[in-house]
Amino acid sequence: MTGHEGITHKPVTLYATCPPYRGGSRAAYLEQVSDVARWSEAAGCEGILVYTDNGLLDPWLVAQVVIQQTRALSPLVAVQPVYMHPYSVAKMVTSLSYLYDRRIDLNMVAGGFKNDLVALHDETPHDQRYARLVEYTRIILDLLAGRGPVTFQGRFHSVTNLTLTPPLDRTLAPRVTVSGSSAAGLAAARALDALSVTYPAPLTQTDAQPAMDGRYGIRVGIVARESEEEAWSVAQARFPADRRGQLTHQLAMKVSDSSWHKQLSETAKQRTGSGRDTYWMLPFENYKTFCPYLVGSYERVAEELARFLTTGCDFVILDVPASPEELGRITHVVDRALAAAARA
Repeated sequence: MTGHEGITHKPVTLYATCPPYRGGSRAAYLEQVSDVARWSEAAGCEGILVYTDNGLLDPWLVAQVVIQQTRALSPLVAVQPVYMHPYSVAKMVTSLSYLYDRRIDLNMVAGGFKNDLVALHDETPHDQRYARLVEYTRIILDLLAGRGPVTFQGRFHSVTNLTLTPPLDRTLAPRVTVSGSSAAGLAAARALDALSVTYPAPLTQTDAQPAMDGRYGIRVGIVARESEEEAWSVAQARFPADRRGQLTHQLAMKVSDSSWHKQLSETAKQRTGSGRDTYWMLPFENYKTFCPYLVGSYERVAEELARFLTTGCDFVILDVPASPEELGRITHVVDRALAAAARA
């Protein structure tokens, strides 16, 4: 987004999120992915996050659908080292970029659902998973940068005289993000010179935000309208209380060692009964999404978002959009937040 006329504050880069597979018919899911990809591009998003875990479709194949349905949107493919060799990741990136002349971005993920990792016999401790992620990503980036033949000897990954064909067009070099709110996750992002993406804490928890060195990104959902009442009416209709979802969330918490998951869960507990104060955790508590929501009037939500823009955030991954009209309202909020950040 470029914001309003005359704004000198650095623009924020917007990415949307691709709908995760939740069952249902093949045709309906394909249509949903295609629609959301087209809406996101039309709204000015630069890319779209594609999730990965044991219960979803392969993110590379979903990313190919996104590419085929859009003109320039970049898939931000979630990559977990336990799923494939780093050479296979580099090969997927260069192959898709070559075939479609499209940049393929990488969202490097160290963890995931604990039971998913256990099922794959991956018992690597939390912080060591980030050490592994650094080695893994360095091999990928060396291959994509044409620094070959690549030889790397690490604790977790090693390659010898490895080359990549076809070479990646340097103008299509991927944007790399690292998901994680822990100290180990932030250190991994710094080691890779990648963009750290975290979850925004509510306004009253400014001091609880992880320390960032310069620019960073956030993942957040937004529901905004002219009035508070209208915004909350829409938000509560979209995400009604769901007892089954709450039980699923509680079960996931018992087996999770994810720092961000625990941080969000603790925030949700603290804010139970706190009223309508912009920062909303019910969709997360009901296992409907994995990020907090900002809900309220355009003015109020823009002010909350501007707080992050003035502290180095210039990258926002939005939750799965409900409609093209909703994306239009969100970009309006972003423009207002940019204006507020510029004034600040």
